[in-house]
Amino acid sequence: MARTHIRNHIRTLRFMAGEMTQQALAEQIGVTRQTVVAIEKGKYSPSLEVAFKIARVFRKPLEEVFQYQPVEAVFLYQPEED
Repeated sequence: MARTHIRNHIRTLRFMAGEMTQQALAEQIGVTRQTVVAIEKGKYSPSLEVAFKIARVFRKPLEEVFQYQPVEAVFLYQPEED
């Protein structure tokens, strides 16, 4: 499965929040623990609603929890210069 280009600090924020478990976070935002795991690992991008809920749990602005990191295009074919 491809990773997303959205990075997050959820694991760090959970640790700073008294070592909150993934299950506790999941219950607060209304998703499964497996969904939290996938979001933390960057295997799944949360919906906008879930992203805001996560930020609210930690009382942080959305951009402190999630960052979009665009990937620059990589061209396999480079034409030779004359």
